[in-house]
Amino acid sequence: MKKVHKFTCIGCPSSCEIELTEDDGKILEAAGAGCKIGKDYAKKEFTAPERILTSTVRVENGVLPVLPVKSEKPIPKKLIRDSVSELAKVTVKAPIKQGAVVYSNILNTSVNVIASRSLEAKS
Repeated sequence: MKKVHKFTCIGCPSSCEIELTEDDGKILEAAGAGCKIGKDYAKKEFTAPERILTSTVRVENGVLPVLPVKSEKPIPKKLIRDSVSELAKVTVKAPIKQGAVVYSNILNTSVNVIASRSLEAKS
């Protein structure tokens, strides 16, 4: 049975409205994309959506109690909740530099979670 899924492309500022038609999981058509980026985006979003993970971790002896962190690359969208739960168990010790790896290979995705900013220790 054919189904139509609607996506708004985020690949460029045009924000094309794309209608992806599928039948039993098989992509038949992606219409409305103004460029190849949009068509590829809709197909990827339908088959294996990914997101950049953003969260915080606790900090020991820091000038702030938490440190913003993010994944170096997108991870599968279905792993976001479990990744956040895993990061809730993490505490880092200040000082820490922006870009430092806070958690290696989150949920076996081969993606590291890094510090989004530098954070000094309490003096």
